[in-house]
Amino acid sequence: MLIIKLLAIITLIYWIVMLMDTIRARKSMLHLPHAPEGIASMSAAGKKPEGLAADKQELPLVSVIIAAKEEEASITETVKHLLNQTYPRLEIIAVNDRSQDGTGRKLEELRKWSEGRRHIAVPLTVIHVTSLPGGWLGKNHALYQGYKQARGQYILFTDADVLFEPNTVTDAVHFMKQHDVDHLALAPDMAVSGFWLRAFVAYFFFTLSLYVRPWRANVDTQHKHGMGVGAFNMLTRRAYEQIGTHKAFALRPDDDLVLGMRVKQAQLRQRLASGKDHIAVEWYTSLKEAVRGLEKNLFSGFHYRIGLAAAAVAGQLALFLFPFIAVFAVGGWPRWIYALSIPVMLFVYFRLVRSLTSFSGREASAFPLTVCLLSYIVVRSVWLTLRQDGIYWRGTFYSLDELRKMQR
Repeated sequence: MLIIKLLAIITLIYWIVMLMDTIRARKSMLHLPHAPEGIASMSAAGKKPEGLAADKQELPLVSVIIAAKEEEASITETVKHLLNQTYPRLEIIAVNDRSQDGTGRKLEELRKWSEGRRHIAVPLTVIHVTSLPGGWLGKNHALYQGYKQARGQYILFTDADVLFEPNTVTDAVHFMKQHDVDHLALAPDMAVSGFWLRAFVAYFFFTLSLYVRPWRANVDTQHKHGMGVGAFNMLTRRAYEQIGTHKAFALRPDDDLVLGMRVKQAQLRQRLASGKDHIAVEWYTSLKEAVRGLEKNLFSGFHYRIGLAAAAVAGQLALFLFPFIAVFAVGGWPRWIYALSIPVMLFVYFRLVRSLTSFSGREASAFPLTVCLLSYIVVRSVWLTLRQDGIYWRGTFYSLDELRKMQR
């Protein structure tokens, strides 16, 4: 019983520390503001808004780069949303990464369609990648190919299933110039259907936040912890080149997170903000799809280290799940310690989930089950990677040896 008593004390201390950290983090959490009234309309009219370019120079060209592989279901809507941006100096580079479906055909149709519309002045370039060179993951290679064609002073990397509000790029550029930001990452609104998928997505981002503590990206005095978001990573060209471009992390499945880390390590100015009013993405369409998707590459988040993954699973079960069991199965004062830990834990959960998503918070009723599910996914991800001696990513196999080399 000594272990139970010690674990009870450790659990309460852990959640009190997380509570204090979450409360402190509130002032570091940002929401992308809308540009001052009038700037968006001036941008849409092709005028030079002084609030966006206070030095009276020409507005910076923004190059939007999208990597698309088997994305025929979503690519048309994503590109059309980008073509309707109010920002006047924009180019879109869509990279068809060896797609076997109709992605390439739809992109070519979009390019011809946009060229025939007078009200659309945004150039759309389509690149077709037909082969993947060694030493690259497909998405990273595709984004890098897009960069090589880009002319912009600002580069926006985004995914092929992200929907943009019309003023998103205008608001982002205004914010970056106003605050002298080198890299802006936006957390999207998660469009999730079904209670169980919402519950799992909420819990996943809750644990991810506790693990990486994304708000540290906004602390300029530290240069160890950074954050990137695949749906929206906007950098100055200088910053992107300074961190070595995607060539520096060519074999990382978690390229968006690594990009953010490298920005911080280069001592550049980074901001992470909620973009719930600006961008939206449907991460997965079903719980089964989420499980299958995460088990492919979740091991990479632990740097392919078995001990680190095992510690994460053990920590989840001990600190997140066991308190719910202990209030029924444990007697004496440890039961009351665990009982006190649960509301603290759920308060932290509500704080983080509501700040990261537009979910109601009712998903907390499935908390113990989502703990078990994510633990299962981590274990299965490790097992699949070791059994295959690597991972299949976007139709290509990568050996564990080459993946581990890129982690160093």
